[in-house]
Amino acid sequence: MIITTTEQVPGHEYEILGIVSGNTVRAKHLGKDIMSGLKSMVGGELQEYTDMLSDARKESINRMINDAKRIEADAVVNVRFTTSQTTAGAAELLAYGTAVKLIR
Repeated sequence: MIITTTEQVPGHEYEILGIVSGNTVRAKHLGKDIMSGLKSMVGGELQEYTDMLSDARKESINRMINDAKRIEADAVVNVRFTTSQTTAGAAELLAYGTAVKLIR
């Protein structure tokens, strides 16, 4: 499966199949949240949140790919990400793009 943030797949024309997406909502463990809160007072990277968002990004991409496979796409173009806070301490990460069938 080709995944790209560009509008084209170099060397290919394609037929648009539709929009595909994948999302996940994540929250951190209370103990890690407290440690991040303490670290935010002194500055620096909040590694627990970096790790959480990295895992969420991977999961949302995998779910988007599965959505694309379901409609027999060869690629997803114009991939984008968006995040939103769903509740205090929890965030949603959404990956979406346009599923296409490559014409060889």
